[in-house]
Amino acid sequence: MRWSLAAFLILSGPGHVPGLHAQGNGATVAARFAAPAGAARTTAEPGSFAHYLRQLPLRPPGSAVHLFDGRPKARQDVHAAVIDMSVGGKDLQQCADAVIRLHAEHLFAQGRHADIHYRFTNGFPAEWERWREGQRIRVEGNTCRWSRTATPDSSHAQLLNYLNTVFSYAGTLSLATELVPAAHRPPQSGDVFIQGGSPGHAVIVVDVARSADGRTYLMLAQSYMPAQEIHILRGPVADVWYEVGATDVLRTPEWTFNWSDRKRWP
Repeated sequence: MRWSLAAFLILSGPGHVPGLHAQGNGATVAARFAAPAGAARTTAEPGSFAHYLRQLPLRPPGSAVHLFDGRPKARQDVHAAVIDMSVGGKDLQQCADAVIRLHAEHLFAQGRHADIHYRFTNGFPAEWERWREGQRIRVEGNTCRWSRTATPDSSHAQLLNYLNTVFSYAGTLSLATELVPAAHRPPQSGDVFIQGGSPGHAVIVVDVARSADGRTYLMLAQSYMPAQEIHILRGPVADVWYEVGATDVLRTPEWTFNWSDRKRWP
């Protein structure tokens, strides 16, 4: 399914798109978007990844998605809200990178520094623990090695520098190998639909709701190419939800996945 762009071509001013976000003015995912009729959100324990995703801050209703260079994304009909999180000034934070960014931000907020580690496409393990101690990664061809060239720094600004390096050398191919298959398990927030490739694509489940009759609904978020602000995808149910198994495949506005493409963090 693809939504028509025609209704969204006229902008009401810088950074605003008319006609979107009719659900409310809440400042977070949970506050702005209600569960589908007859359904309720699943439990999210404080401190969990599910709780973090549900409390993601959103830009004001009507905000446009912008690229890393400040230009508005060509298609403004694919999103229901824009997550209030930096995209950086380089073409780095694309689809898999956005999934990694949200995962790393949650772990950083929880003080779980040792759990922040991701693999490059060549398999090299990039560990935040070593980076914050002052080590840096030297890349020569397809070979990577650590070298102590900086002073220790555990700041959030330094986390972003570390992630920019990860984004440069990781992608859907590497992330798909880090995640474990989850299609045989009940969906949960933080799950990732991913197809590794060049290009591939990945979207993250930011919220889950279930109805008494057993139906499950997912809310999805993505970045895309070129690097752009992370945004909540529009969906066929109540504008932002996708019913699991209601269609033969998962059709999002800019990519089609198989339901079996769902994975999660180990």
